Amino acid sequence: MGHIIEIPLGQTLSTGKPILWLNPEYQADKGFQSSELTLSDIHQADQRLRRFAALLQQLFPELLSSNGLIESELLSATNLQQQHYPDLSGRLMIKGDHALPVAGSVKARGGIHEVLCHAEQLALEHGIISSNDDDYLKLLNADAQALFSRYEIAVSSTGNLGLSIGIISAALGFRSVVHMSVEAKQWKKQRLRDRGVIVVEHSDDYSAAVAAGRAASNADPASYFVDDENSPRLFLGYAVAALRLQQQLIEQQIPVDAEHPLFVYIPCGVGGAPGGINFGLKQIFGAHVHCFFAEPVQAPCVLIGMLADDKAHPDSVYQAGLRVDTEADGLAVSMASGWVCSVIEKMLSGVFTVTDDELFINLFRLCQSEGIDIEPSAAAGFSGPAWLTETEPGKAYQQQHQLESSMHNATHLLWTTGGLFVPAEEMKKFAQRGAQLSAQ
Repeated sequence: MGHIIEIPLGQTLSTGKPILWLNPEYQADKGFQSSELTLSDIHQADQRLRRFAALLQQLFPELLSSNGLIESELLSATNLQQQHYPDLSGRLMIKGDHALPVAGSVKARGGIHEVLCHAEQLALEHGIISSNDDDYLKLLNADAQALFSRYEIAVSSTGNLGLSIGIISAALGFRSVVHMSVEAKQWKKQRLRDRGVIVVEHSDDYSAAVAAGRAASNADPASYFVDDENSPRLFLGYAVAALRLQQQLIEQQIPVDAEHPLFVYIPCGVGGAPGGINFGLKQIFGAHVHCFFAEPVQAPCVLIGMLADDKAHPDSVYQAGLRVDTEADGLAVSMASGWVCSVIEKMLSGVFTVTDDELFINLFRLCQSEGIDIEPSAAAGFSGPAWLTETEPGKAYQQQHQLESSMHNATHLLWTTGGLFVPAEEMKKFAQRGAQLSAQ
């Protein structure tokens, strides 16, 4: 299926072939402690989202059924498992963040949490609300709208984070600016413009768009820049997903313990969302959860970041002879967040890479078997179970962590990350490409 990474790095990665890399720094039982963040911080983020729940229902009626919480379903993938993972023992499931309301991707929790942090801070400083126990619906009154209209919220994005930040910022009354890198899809730009968001298009890649957006925001004292590369607020918003997943597993009577390990496969771009989810899951499940990130063969920026001697200053994929050439726009990132790589250094089990063809085959199979539509980026994790159970490095990981005897009780969780708002015509093209590739 692929190759173990060899040293020097460029000799293997530059071929653009799928690989599985196992993190030599991973510490299953004690590597989930962070000097910066704790489980308490995740609970505080969750509480903030709950304080805003009534307000969010007013802004977004689609949240009425969930009482204002932005959450996705935990889905059984019985048909997918029977048809395409016939030799996989244990249980295959899907965490459906492709259908997260409001923003339509995994970025919804983190992006909306960060904007709410800023809105809450401004409202407290200016007396719109007097405490965290106040009525947050006051943030919709004329005084609050007048306040927020004096401030800007800016972000750089390949697409989905821009949708998350732009939609909530504009809805609250902020001037919202999204810097879109060259990989961003046109329909995502138009969706933002339709909501009154200013979209600044860049002809360079994500890292360059971040630098440009950050510089423009820093030049304006009234502008707040949401930095996907260095934001604990974003990170903790993403980590809230772990609390929600814990509750869903309890409700479905699915244990996670030494005899029932949980394997999670998450698509990865700059690292913020999967890093936050990884962090949250390790705080809750400790040694019993194993997180693997999925990256395009041409843009494995977090893999390269995790290999750096200095995690805070990762190399770019260009230095490994790669091109960031992928249809997975949300994963088309040349350089990882050094801060995220530092935080998850001992928490991440490994990274595997996927070709674009695999993305389209996987999204087509999911649509055919379960009737679920996702965008290409969201299909990146679907190769994970095979890497873990059918390859030598995967079997070595099982052996190293004494998992062989419990694999028949394992839960394999495919984390889908985007697709809700993809135009029907675009989704049809995805499916047609996947069907053609599957037939070959």
